[in-house]
Amino acid sequence: MKALIVDDNDIARTTLSHLAKQIPSLTIVSEFSNAIEAYNHLQSNHVDLIFLDIEMPEMTGIELTKNLSGKGTIIIFTTSNKEYALEAFELNIADYILKPVTPARFLQAVSKAQAILESRKENVEVTKDEFLFVRDSNITRRLKLDDIFYAEAMGDYVKFYTREKMFAIHGKMKTAEERLPKDHFIRVHRSYIVSVGKIDTLQDGGIMINGKFIPVADAYRKALNTRMNVF
Repeated sequence: MKALIVDDNDIARTTLSHLAKQIPSLTIVSEFSNAIEAYNHLQSNHVDLIFLDIEMPEMTGIELTKNLSGKGTIIIFTTSNKEYALEAFELNIADYILKPVTPARFLQAVSKAQAILESRKENVEVTKDEFLFVRDSNITRRLKLDDIFYAEAMGDYVKFYTREKMFAIHGKMKTAEERLPKDHFIRVHRSYIVSVGKIDTLQDGGIMINGKFIPVADAYRKALNTRMNVF
């Protein structure tokens, strides 16, 4: 796992660099004392992870994170200030470490980042043969679209539910919606896509599928009623 350290404090950078050397799977490829230099570097160089301070001159760590949105870079904030935690986690960062950084806390954060990186190896592909291929624990499994009852968004994951098993795939609900064929599936809520053929009953506020109540948002109700020929 390749990483950057971005912190305007020399001692903080040295501390993080020393801790990183204790983890064989982690390599610090560059260090920067300000976020603008790091941003410029990242325009032509890829890393998996950034250890990022928040309070820095010219560009803050939060501003850098927003500017890197969509690049898939994993962020771990290292800061002396607790007050940014809520805003930081809304940016889907991996972890938020308060200084001084201890070896145990550093290892815990790196483990989270490693888990995220590994989960990104999982992928979802829909073929013309009505199958969904999911990568589950380094094994690619063929899953029939007809076996899927519904998909549920859960943070940075989409969970596909079948009668026998649930598959958690790292990704966005929007991607799942684009890949699942619209003649089989319909979005009923920002967190749910359902198989039309698996809907048992419609009721106030939601639907029932395989004994599970799934809410239907007002924004999707008209399209669902039309799809189900409800008058």
